Amino acid sequence: KRQYQRRVHGGAKLADDVKIGPYTIIGPNVTIGEGTIVGSHTVIDGHTTIGKNNNIFSHAVLGTIPQDLKYNGEETYLKIGDNNTIREHTFINTGTAGGGYNTIIGNGNLIMGHVHMGHDCIIGDNIVIANSTVLAGHVEIASNAVIGGISAVHQFCKVGEYAMLGGGSIVVQDIPPYCICEGNRASLRGLNINGLRRHLQNRDDISEIKKAYKHLFESGIALADSANELITSSQNKYVKTLAQFVLDTKRGIPFTRKKKKKKKKKNSALI
Repeated sequence: KRQYQRRVHGGAKLADDVKIGPYTIIGPNVTIGEGTIVGSHTVIDGHTTIGKNNNIFSHAVLGTIPQDLKYNGEETYLKIGDNNTIREHTFINTGTAGGGYNTIIGNGNLIMGHVHMGHDCIIGDNIVIANSTVLAGHVEIASNAVIGGISAVHQFCKVGEYAMLGGGSIVVQDIPPYCICEGNRASLRGLNINGLRRHLQNRDDISEIKKAYKHLFESGIALADSANELITSSQNKYVKTLAQFVLDTKRGIPFTRKKKKKKKKKNSALI
């Protein structure tokens, strides 16, 4: 019988029960935790640390040097948590000196096939990133977000928690928490109500988020002013998170500002 080959460098640190498929290459500075499965024809290189119980499918390429012309051979890192599923042909780089040296992926994420994740991305927990999505460098995605397939996210953009991005979208600005965004260029379409109902047990929280969304994006008040009002007046933690995200944005929020309705003048004609 033909002996299938794999190359695990002697310096790599693998837990005893890690499973490595045929024709896979593991570099000298790689650490892989217990219960993790690595499929065939996969390359894991660089200073890469992978936690427990991850399932990495075939032809993934993890931990290679960043695609950044400023990269000059410095030691940078890829850190992957526990219980992630990384599907076929996914490509994830290490960080850069300019972005803090680290690309970080949290726990419990589903990263589908052909996803590209650029240098210095920070990915939270329980996120779904669908097929053929491209994340440029320095993108941050907060926990419980959903990124639709064949989407692209511009460098330095942020996606808030529980946000949902429609498939085929092009994101060039920050996507607030709890919101649905869609389009080329992606803009706000409303709240991710179904996602909120699945995750938030207290329906009063959802009602408060709805009110805050209308105050921020449908009142016609200047965005910074309405966000500051919510920070001051609301005691709800989700509302405060939404308002603070709006205040902290560097790339702006993609929404169409509604004009204040003018009051109709009463007819003063003589009878």
